[in-house]
Amino acid sequence: MTKWPAARLRRFNVIVGLVHLAQAVAVLVLSNGFAVGVTAAFQEGPPGSAPAPRETLVDASFAPLIALFLALAAADHLLLGLPRVNGWYERNLGRGRNPARWIEYSFSASIMIVLIALLTGITDVFALVAIFGLNAAMILFGDLMERMNPDRRCVDWRPFWYGCAAGVVPWIAVTVAIVGAESGSPRVPTFVYGVYASLFVLFNCFAVNQVLQYRRVGPWRDYRFGEASYVWLSLLAKSALAWQVVAGALAS
Repeated sequence: MTKWPAARLRRFNVIVGLVHLAQAVAVLVLSNGFAVGVTAAFQEGPPGSAPAPRETLVDASFAPLIALFLALAAADHLLLGLPRVNGWYERNLGRGRNPARWIEYSFSASIMIVLIALLTGITDVFALVAIFGLNAAMILFGDLMERMNPDRRCVDWRPFWYGCAAGVVPWIAVTVAIVGAESGSPRVPTFVYGVYASLFVLFNCFAVNQVLQYRRVGPWRDYRFGEASYVWLSLLAKSALAWQVVAGALAS
C-alpha cells in the first residue's frame, strides 16, 4: 500500500498551500519598501553606434514579488485540494505526471531566479527577461520529461538534459555577477551569499528528485513519494528565499 494515499496527499497539499498563503501575507506585513531598479540602455543611431546612457525603467519592489511567487504556490496547492481538481490531479498522478506543478514552477521559480539575479547586481531588463525565459524553459522540459516517460521503465533522458542545459545558464550569469562584484567596492552583502548557496542547492534538489523517480530508487519507485518530495522542496525553496531576503533587506 502506498505511503501517500489520495486523502493524505490532498491534505498535505492544502496544508502547504495555507502555509504559503500565510507567508505571503507575513512578507507584505513585515517588509519595507526595498526595491532594485531595472535598467536599460537603448541604441540611438545605426547599428554599432554607442547606446544612450542607462536609464531606470522601473523599481522592482521585492516584497510584492516575493508575495507573488508564494501566492502562486498557494493557489496551486489549494486548487489541487478542491474535489473536482483533486480528481484530475489523482488521474494524472496515476499516469506518472503532474502538469499543474510544472505550470506553477515555470512562473514562481522564474520569478525567484530573477530576484536572485537582482540581488547580485544583474539589473539589465534584457538580461532579466532572458534569465526568466531560460528558467521557465528548464521547468517546461520537466513537464515534457513526464509526458514522454509515463511508465518510467524505458526512459528517454533528452528532456532532462535539455532542461539542465537551459537551467544552468542563469546560475552562470549570477555566479559571474557575484565574482565580478567581489573585485569592486562595496561588495555583495553577506545575506546574498546565503541566498545564492541555499537556493542553488535547493534548485538542484528538484533535479535529483526527478532522477531518483526515474531511476526508481528505493521509495521513489512510488511516483507519489516523488510528488510529495516536490511539495516539500517547493515549500523549503520558497520559504528559504523569502525569509532570507526579509531578514537581509526587507525587515522593518
